[in-house]
Amino acid sequence: MTDSHETTSPDPESPLSPDDQRAEASPRPTPPDPALWDRPKKGPIGELFAPVAGYGVTISSMFRKVATEQYPEQKVPTAPRYHGRHQLNRYADGLERCIGCELCAWACPADAILVEAAPNTPGHQVSPGERYGRVYQINYLRCIFCGFCIQACPTRALTMTNEYELAGPTREGLIYEKHQLLAPLRDGMLAAPHPMVEGTSDADYYRGEVAGPTREQIAWVAEHRPDDPTLQTARPVDPPASGASSAGRGREPSERADGRGDRELAAARTERRQR
Repeated sequence: MTDSHETTSPDPESPLSPDDQRAEASPRPTPPDPALWDRPKKGPIGELFAPVAGYGVTISSMFRKVATEQYPEQKVPTAPRYHGRHQLNRYADGLERCIGCELCAWACPADAILVEAAPNTPGHQVSPGERYGRVYQINYLRCIFCGFCIQACPTRALTMTNEYELAGPTREGLIYEKHQLLAPLRDGMLAAPHPMVEGTSDADYYRGEVAGPTREQIAWVAEHRPDDPTLQTARPVDPPASGASSAGRGREPSERADGRGDRELAAARTERRQR
């Protein structure tokens, strides 16, 4: 009995090559039934409506519930961590957080940020520390909203809002200046420039130990800018306790205006880096 799977040895005297001989010896596959490709013929009514049969899908979709958002009348809320327009933040007493270090501009992969710093003076204190951002521009024609700039900011001066409407009729209008990016003064703040809270440093501001303008700051603004409208809404607070200065390393963890302490802030920063 011969095995059906046994291969036939090539004939050396055959004019065909060994591969062709094996192809000749292999069994031929059975062709499929031609009836599989035969479509049933339509009747007279089917032939009549065949040209417009495709409109059935269109007509059936006309009665489905519409999923279109009626923008701009109805705006869909964005995700909480959505990267939208930037914002330059302030401290609780009204001083600006930006110190003009230009780290955001260096971190920007699209070269969309321009920062020019200027020194703070006793009569023109805009931010805690030595310098402030005199010029701050963001070119939204280049910005890719990656968020590298807010990660590089050492004072949390730059954050990103949920605002996404940045279209405009001109290219110049999409280059935002500092006054367009600066956060508005909240109720109780005092417009800068004005001196820092007496006895504090920029580190105290960063840790949130300054909860608002003091009476001395309000008096200084009233003397130098008596027509400042924020004098009517500024709410004086007591300065930080003398023992709360950041000079002492053994101090208790400070509490910010939003109730978070240094340990919570450090844990939040670590979590952001891990993401």
